[in-house]
Amino acid sequence: MTEHKTHTVEKIGGTSMSRVDELRDTLFVGGREGADLYGRIFVVSAFGGITNLLLEHKKTGEHGVYAQFASAENDHGWHDGLTKVGEAMVAAHEALLDHAGDVAQAGEFVRERIEGARNCLIDLQRLCSYGHFRLSEHMLQIRELLSGLGEAHSAFVTTLLLQRAGVNARLIDLSGWRDEDNHTLESRITSAMDGVDPTTEMPIVTGYAQCAEGLMREFDRGYSEVTFSCLAALTGAREAIIHKEFHLSSADPNLVGADAVRKLGRTNYDVADQLSNMGMEAIHPKAAKTLRQAEVPLRVTNAFEPHDPGTLIDDQPAETSAVEIVTGLDIIALEVFEQDMVGVKGYDATILDVLTRHNVRIVSKVSNANTITHYVSASLKVMRRVENDLSARYPTAEISARPMAIASAIGRDLSGLSVLTRGLQAIAQAGHEAIGASQGPRNVDVQFIIERDTLKPVIAALHAALVEGEAVPLRKAA
Repeated sequence: MTEHKTHTVEKIGGTSMSRVDELRDTLFVGGREGADLYGRIFVVSAFGGITNLLLEHKKTGEHGVYAQFASAENDHGWHDGLTKVGEAMVAAHEALLDHAGDVAQAGEFVRERIEGARNCLIDLQRLCSYGHFRLSEHMLQIRELLSGLGEAHSAFVTTLLLQRAGVNARLIDLSGWRDEDNHTLESRITSAMDGVDPTTEMPIVTGYAQCAEGLMREFDRGYSEVTFSCLAALTGAREAIIHKEFHLSSADPNLVGADAVRKLGRTNYDVADQLSNMGMEAIHPKAAKTLRQAEVPLRVTNAFEPHDPGTLIDDQPAETSAVEIVTGLDIIALEVFEQDMVGVKGYDATILDVLTRHNVRIVSKVSNANTITHYVSASLKVMRRVENDLSARYPTAEISARPMAIASAIGRDLSGLSVLTRGLQAIAQAGHEAIGASQGPRNVDVQFIIERDTLKPVIAALHAALVEGEAVPLRKAA
């Protein structure tokens, strides 16, 4: 492992990147001068909304260029989509850049990348019109090519913005644009950082990195955190920092009230993993694993409060038992009931096989003598296919998929707090019912299964009882 140095590696998300002109005056520069500006490597995401236009909308599923190209009956859809992306990129940087020369450079950058991608897709379509080539075999590479456009643009614009402000910023483009070499992720980062001196310059690194492993194959749109964590580990960073639009807090302030939430201040990777399981990622679990193995602590801060230390995430145990976060997730309860299941092996393995084939994420599960219930994060449309497959395997079984929710109380150490009992009491006192509840032996989370329409009030009730009701002072990051 590389000897630890004094620099940090810091990641900025897409929503924050759309306000990068504000961040220039606070996070990037602020009151710093000279050498104090440096010792920081920044990994940037695409500007807000750009990746949705390039791929598909993350929440609604609305088709972007990739989805339009994949399902194209004619060329107009994806061509128009790519043109729309270029226009959105130009609008994004024109809102951020003040100098006409910088605007012109950014505009030329967009034109070159967008038209280069367009020509590539046209050539690929033409090639695959011959019977020896299959477009389906190239779709992952297309997805990666398109993804890299967003991060390359935001990194280029950020570099221009900072250079204009007198910062010795340097673009580090890991997107592999027109690169004929076949790098692994490690060699891509290592070669790009060769000769870079973070003590005298500020590297602005693309969140997407083109590599032989194909980041999107395993991580899809979580690739920027993988790039970020690998960069921190390979360069021996003192600390890895993720800048979000909010503090990592004990609950959503919109649900429990801004006055009631507490900034965590400090937690560990165990809690971060539980948050990921609940769809509230502080960092992708694989990225967290990379940092843990490299012994690089992670800090999550509010990008727009640069003087606040945020929340430090490391491997240290809690000094006292406490519920740190209450959160929740809409799920589907997939229940398989079969009277003949008792004492027969293979049911669970078959169900897992079907869920895996349909790319369904399991959040939790329970089972008894003749029933196996998986609580999963998936759409009802996908679950109908799962039900059909399972019905074909087990024609006499009763199979159902029903919308529900999970509320979870999470902490580094919940021992001695009677969270399960107190949580059930709090839910009942709020006038709601828990359909199920579970607590594992590690004492890091307790899950309550509830009706979907009660999730928000249940989170508020649990937070009031388990967090606000505890006489625990606000913990500050070390």
